[in-house]
Amino acid sequence: MEDPDGYFGEAVAATYDESTADRSTPEAVDPVVDVLERLAGGGRALELGVGTGRIALPLARRGVPVHSIDLSRAMVARMRAKPGGDTVGVTIGDFATTRVPGTFSVVYLVFNTITNLTTQDAQVDCFRNAADHLEPGGCFVIEVSVPDLRRLPEGQSVVPFHVSPTRWAFDHYDVATQAMSSVYVEVVDGRGECRSFPFRYVWPAELDLMARIAGLRLRHRWEDWTGRPFTSDSRQHVSVWEKPAD
Repeated sequence: MEDPDGYFGEAVAATYDESTADRSTPEAVDPVVDVLERLAGGGRALELGVGTGRIALPLARRGVPVHSIDLSRAMVARMRAKPGGDTVGVTIGDFATTRVPGTFSVVYLVFNTITNLTTQDAQVDCFRNAADHLEPGGCFVIEVSVPDLRRLPEGQSVVPFHVSPTRWAFDHYDVATQAMSSVYVEVVDGRGECRSFPFRYVWPAELDLMARIAGLRLRHRWEDWTGRPFTSDSRQHVSVWEKPAD
């Protein structure tokens, strides 16, 4: 039977905060919240894929009303158990298509969450859904890695990103379809365990076209949340598209 939480059920939720601890420090979180608070401008924020609340909770503590859409009840339960977890509204559903009441000043997706949508159609639907939730002049923000195909020698489709005596992790790319998967192999009590998570990598120019289809236009593109310029050597980008005020 298919897990109603998708690939982010209890087994992942139980260790998610530990595995992303480096992204949960004040040094990592504060610049993100600074940008989102500024873009909200006193209005409401909608997070697509809230997870365990790494960004939503500190943003709400700044006084920004935050609502969210997430498929994983297990991840949301972890957020609810944290201080202030009841201040963030949650709608359970697919964030590519699920609607919630009202409009928002800013809609955002962080930490490569757009790639959890594994087809181009779903990613286009996500842009349309974000645009439908935005008030005129509002912004849609995405943080996502640049596809790391430079690291693929000819004929190779696998890039390792963690190797240790008991744990191996690698990304597998299909450049014909832009499908990829992150595969984790771990030895626990002498037995091997393997988990795989599917993604669809996406290029900055492709995202800009999705934005145009949804009636949005690019306002900013930075290398990171501090506003460093995006260059050909950037490994990720933070992009901000706006809904025309007219």
